[in-house]
Amino acid sequence: MSQAFDLADDARLASDLAQQAGVLLLKARELTRITGKPLGALGDAVGQQFLSHSLQSLRPHDAVLSEEATDDAARLERSRVWIIDPLDGTREYSEGRDDWAIHVALCVDGEPLVGAVALPALDLVLDTSTPPKMPDAPNGLKILVSRSRPPEVASRAAEVLGGELVGMGSAGAKTMAVVRGEAHAYVHAGGQYEWDSAAPVAVALAAGFHVSRLDGAPMVYNQKDVYMPDLVVCRPELKDRLMAAVG
Repeated sequence: MSQAFDLADDARLASDLAQQAGVLLLKARELTRITGKPLGALGDAVGQQFLSHSLQSLRPHDAVLSEEATDDAARLERSRVWIIDPLDGTREYSEGRDDWAIHVALCVDGEPLVGAVALPALDLVLDTSTPPKMPDAPNGLKILVSRSRPPEVASRAAEVLGGELVGMGSAGAKTMAVVRGEAHAYVHAGGQYEWDSAAPVAVALAAGFHVSRLDGAPMVYNQKDVYMPDLVVCRPELKDRLMAAVG
C-alpha cells in the first residue's frame, strides 16, 4: 500500500530533484573529456542513478517508470507512479547545446498531478509547486517542432494558421518554451514515450495551457504500453484554431 504524502511536498521534491540532477549533469559535462554519444550515455547514467536512488530512498512505496531503467509491470497496480526522464535531449546535451532537460513527474491514477522540468543550461526549473504565470504571447505565430523530425501535421497547421515552424531539441525544452512565452504551440507526431511528456505536461497544465493528443484526448499515464505517439501543447486562446488545423 502506498504511504500517504502531501502533493505539495511531492511537488517540492520533484523540483528539488530535477534541479539537483541538473547540477550533476552540468558538472559531469564540464569535468569529463568524453565527447559525442559516449558523453550522452554518461549523462543518462548520472541522471538515472541520482534520481532512481533518491526516489527509492525518499518515496520507497511509490513505483518509478524511467527511460533508463527496465520497466517493472508492478507499477500498473500502483496509484502513485513517478515518471522520470533523467536526460531528455541526450543529443543536445552531448553537443553542448542548452535545449535539453530533466523530467520528474508524479502521476496519480494516470493523471500527471506533479511535475518539474529542469533546464540546467539555462539555470531554470519550472514546476507545479509554483506554476509559471502565463506570459504575453510572442509576436507572430510560432509552432515548435522536432529539430530532426518536424511532423507533416505541424507543417499543415502552420500553413493554415499562417505560422512559422521553429525547430528545437528536447520535448521538455519545447514545452517549457511555450510555457515561457517563446512560442505559441508545440506539436509532435511520430512517437514519444510517457517519460518524454509526463513532467512537461504536468507543468503546462498547472500553468493553464491546453494539452492533449492530436485528436483532443487527454494525456493518460502509467499505461501498459508506454508509447505515446503525439502531443499538442498550446496557449488556450489558440486551442480551437490549432486543434481544427491538426485534426
